[in-house]
Amino acid sequence: MKKMLLAMLLTTALQAQTEGLWQGYDGEWGHVSRQLIALAEATPAEKFAWRPAPGIRSVSEVYMHIALANFYLLSVTGPKMPADLKSEDLEKTVTAKADVIGWLKRSLDAVKVAHAVVKPDDLQRKVKVNGVDATVDGMYLRIIVHANEHMGQLIAYARMSGVVPPWTKE
Repeated sequence: MKKMLLAMLLTTALQAQTEGLWQGYDGEWGHVSRQLIALAEATPAEKFAWRPAPGIRSVSEVYMHIALANFYLLSVTGPKMPADLKSEDLEKTVTAKADVIGWLKRSLDAVKVAHAVVKPDDLQRKVKVNGVDATVDGMYLRIIVHANEHMGQLIAYARMSGVVPPWTKE
């Protein structure tokens, strides 16, 4: 009986850690989005200014970099940039935990909503980004790869500053 209960608990914990994995773009996007938000929320406000060395992005700057890149890369596919994104300095000027998380959530949701309504034929539509030919599908791939790249960076930042990623606590 104890073994069965332990197996059920481990299975539930594993499912929570892998929810969305192997489920295509939308599942993977949901997975990285949940992890980014969970890590940001688990990080104490005073740690948002932490950086590994001078001249390297701080925790808040990495989250804002992700949010701004999400909006920019998404705009290449068609959706407009947010009207309140008026300054190119937001990565450095938006530093309060609640504000950073707000921008992050908005950007993650914008990608989710836009991807949900894109038509399969539109994925092959040609776009130009920084003078390079690409497709809408390629842009979405870049968005998710970029988010995961910085997720790894943020996990390292968290560990170096004493924050344990919440999904590893089980």
